[in-house]
Amino acid sequence: MPMIQSGILNPHVLDLVARIRHTNTLVISDWAFPFWPQIETVDISLTHGIPTVLDVLDLLKQNFKIGQIWQAEEFTTNNSAETIARFDSSFAEIPDIAVARLPHIDFKKQVPQAIGLIRTGDPTPYGNIILESA
Repeated sequence: MPMIQSGILNPHVLDLVARIRHTNTLVISDWAFPFWPQIETVDISLTHGIPTVLDVLDLLKQNFKIGQIWQAEEFTTNNSAETIARFDSSFAEIPDIAVARLPHIDFKKQVPQAIGLIRTGDPTPYGNIILESA
């Protein structure tokens, strides 16, 4: 049976991820993140909270070598300690990862250089991340 049986099953997400090369970036965003017409967007939001940014990250990190993660500084001031710990725990599972938090306005300035954006149903304020392939 040649059909994919596990991991990411969405063909649009697989196609996007397959085109990312060394030092290219990919954005994983929440449900309310602005639309960027200059970059490809794969919208996998199903409903409020499904899937989450971390759901996508947890699947990606199985086969996607991540060298850097960017996130808005505002994430830490607009979320509970539990939410911050959940993100930090997921980031910590990635070997040799560098996580940088920068002002949201600077975060958004990096978005147009990404290969693409995966939009989720995540409601986490400032939970968006940019992944750079290693």
